[in-house]
Amino acid sequence: MNDEQIKAQTQAWLETVIIAHNICPFAHKVHQQGGIRYRVCHEHNLEQCLEALILECVRLDTAPDIATSLVIYPNAFNTFVDYLDFLAIAESLLIEQGYEGVYQLASFHPDYCFEGSGASDPANYTNRSPYPMLHLIREDSLEIALATYPDPENIPLRNIELTRKLGKAKMQDLLNACYQVAPDS
Repeated sequence: MNDEQIKAQTQAWLETVIIAHNICPFAHKVHQQGGIRYRVCHEHNLEQCLEALILECVRLDTAPDIATSLVIYPNAFNTFVDYLDFLAIAESLLIEQGYEGVYQLASFHPDYCFEGSGASDPANYTNRSPYPMLHLIREDSLEIALATYPDPENIPLRNIELTRKLGKAKMQDLLNACYQVAPDS
């Protein structure tokens, strides 16, 4: 698949799952403002995937108009366990490279499963995406958003209740529909 197809499917997921169901109450505004960058990394080698992440941090350093970035890895980390290993290394690398307190990572994977949660729990769909990806969030923007949002500590609980109410079949259908999206011509 080409970059445009992967970006279109990821954007469809963002719009139909994350924004439409208010999973992230901050995503709609940033999306409407065009502040989300989609970076596709076709590499499957760990070092190259990590390099793509750091290059995206450098890009964000020099582009204040980009509010947040999704680094998408369609050819890597097919298993969730491999992805979790990658995530741990990526978090350590951000600290090592001086990005602690600058950028925060949020994690998404097609088979995401929260610790202590069963694989079939609909709550996992808050972090299930069409492809493995890392979401780079500007810490300063996140702090401002959280300070102005009422009761931010209850966002995860609300999402768990919502996704369980919608059910696994509905959440899986929403995710599957993203694979059918074609890029704008």
